[in-house]
Amino acid sequence: MSNTPVSNYLDMPDNLPEPQDDGAADHLDGTKLSSIQLKATNATTVDLSKLSGTTVVFIYPMTGVPGVSLPAGWDDIPGARGCTPQACSYRDNYPELKKYVDHLFGLSVQNSEYQKELKDRVGLPYEILSDSDFCFAESLKLPTFEAHSMKLLKRLTLIIKDGVITKHHYPVFPSNKDVDWVLSSFAS
Repeated sequence: MSNTPVSNYLDMPDNLPEPQDDGAADHLDGTKLSSIQLKATNATTVDLSKLSGTTVVFIYPMTGVPGVSLPAGWDDIPGARGCTPQACSYRDNYPELKKYVDHLFGLSVQNSEYQKELKDRVGLPYEILSDSDFCFAESLKLPTFEAHSMKLLKRLTLIIKDGVITKHHYPVFPSNKDVDWVLSSFAS
């Protein structure tokens, strides 16, 4: 692992371990979403199963907060590092995404107040959804991992059409290139 300090939150350290496909998301395509209320960073609730059109949800473990160290060994967990660069890559490609996507959300298990710090700090034009009670994750049997007594979601992206998952991206690596996978899904 590289112990080179990261100069800003958008940089990714060199030599991060690449996650391997463990098959934990193979069951998702074609799955109809259950009706679950998720709190959004704008204090509303969103039920992804009820949205019409095309929705993209990128699921990530957790974001860091400036001045607060990430859990020890975070960079050694395959696929853990890169939540803020991923969120910002969706922000930077938002105008292009809106040509194909009716709804875009990030999703993690942190509470909405925690997520709102990121949204406000980096100026995200979309909402982040909180699955702090794991209802959404458990309904879909999403892949998780544990780090320092925290249960977190593995990085995964879903394309949903009228409440049904049509395509998934897992494992996602590097995180800041995930948006390229989404855009190429619509170009083909």
